[in-house]
Amino acid sequence: MIVRGEQIRALREERGYTLQDLARRTNLSLSYLSEIERGSKRPSLKTIDKLAAALNVAKAQLIKGDVTDSGLSLGDKIRMLRAEKNMSLQELAQASGISLSYLSEIERGTVYPALTTLKRIAAGLSVPPAALIGHETTLGCKLRALREEYGLTQAQLASMAGVTAGLIGQIEQGKVQPSLKTLEKIAEVMGVTPCYFIMESGAVDQMLSVMNPEVRDLLMHPNVQSVLGLVSNLNEKELQFILNFIKLFKKSELS
Repeated sequence: MIVRGEQIRALREERGYTLQDLARRTNLSLSYLSEIERGSKRPSLKTIDKLAAALNVAKAQLIKGDVTDSGLSLGDKIRMLRAEKNMSLQELAQASGISLSYLSEIERGTVYPALTTLKRIAAGLSVPPAALIGHETTLGCKLRALREEYGLTQAQLASMAGVTAGLIGQIEQGKVQPSLKTLEKIAEVMGVTPCYFIMESGAVDQMLSVMNPEVRDLLMHPNVQSVLGLVSNLNEKELQFILNFIKLFKKSELS
């Protein structure tokens, strides 16, 4: 998270506060506040809360870039977006249809919600799901969210995929990158393709947007969609067989 030190200084001077005045209002040390303004210190969200309150501005004004693209943790994003919309924790919990205690744990970062829960929170905040998920799309985060959505423990998923629970835990924590073979096993158990775990959020939409319109229309054809659905579940050996068959078919067509 990058804090706009120059903006803090400008707002402070605009209000006629000295560094000492703002330090007293925020209960921060004079030297620490000076370092924040110079950009040599990166304050916590709690410190930003204090500065925003003392300067009577939204916290988003003190952060470079959009809140949804600022490198904040998921919990911090939710808290800041909620504050921007003047929603209490209880109001967002009601709007999202989840318990107050669970939402509180999500904001504190002690639990990571399932994808369906994230979508409900996004709806409660009136923002697209990508606003919350954008920085949470690492392979490990996707795996954990999908596993929890299916109600599986790490041990259960590991048993079904034929790997160790320790490996699942390390993948979810981002400590190891699984081999393609392992990823295929996990994807098969979860009913998704390996691409689900490795493609960036919005990558498919981006690819479609730059495609030739004719190619895009062809890909969206129901028959092509059916073929792609079948192909996505093939293993490497089966896929190679299909490719060889197509090559042979095209060759016979030309002869």
